[in-house]
Amino acid sequence: MSVTDTRDTYGTLIEPTTLQIQRVLPGPIERVWAYLTQSDLRRQWLASGDMTLAVGSEFELVWRNDELTNPPGNRPEGFEDDHRMTAVITELDPPRRLAYTWGDTGGVAFELESRGDQVLLTLTHHRIAERTTRLYVSAGWHMHLDVLTARLSGSEPEPFWDGWLKLKDEYDERLPR
Repeated sequence: MSVTDTRDTYGTLIEPTTLQIQRVLPGPIERVWAYLTQSDLRRQWLASGDMTLAVGSEFELVWRNDELTNPPGNRPEGFEDDHRMTAVITELDPPRRLAYTWGDTGGVAFELESRGDQVLLTLTHHRIAERTTRLYVSAGWHMHLDVLTARLSGSEPEPFWDGWLKLKDEYDERLPR
C-alpha cells in the first residue's frame, strides 16, 4: 500500500454522533507521533500548544488556521484568526494512542499503526451531538489531516479555508440529516 493508494479519505459516522477518519501517512510511527504531540510540529497542521504527556495533563490548543497554508484561502465570516481550547489527556500509549477532551463533545482519539514504512492513522471524534457541529468538525478534521498528509509527504497543501468550505458542503451531502 502506498500513500497515494489510500482508502476513501472522507470521514464516516461509525455511530450517530461519532466521526472516524483514516489516513495512510509516510512513517515511521515515531515521526507521526511527533506531529501529534510536539507543539512546533502540530502547529504546522492543526494547533500549537505545549503538552505534558501524562494522563490527566491539561494543555491549551491554539489554532491559527490562516498560517497553515500559503495562501490561506478565504476565511469564512464569523471565524477569528485565533481560536483557543483547553483539553485534558484522557488516554496515552506512546507512540500508538493519544486521546483528549474536546470542548463540549466527547473527545478525540488518535490511533497509529505501523504498516511497513507507512502509518495508518485513525482519528475518532466522539459525541458530536449537533449536525451543524458534525459538519464543521468533519470538514475541519478532513482538511487538517490533508494538511498533515502534505507536510509529512513534503508537498504543499491546498489553501486551508477554501478546502474547508468545499469539504463542509461535501459533508453536508454525505452525512445523514
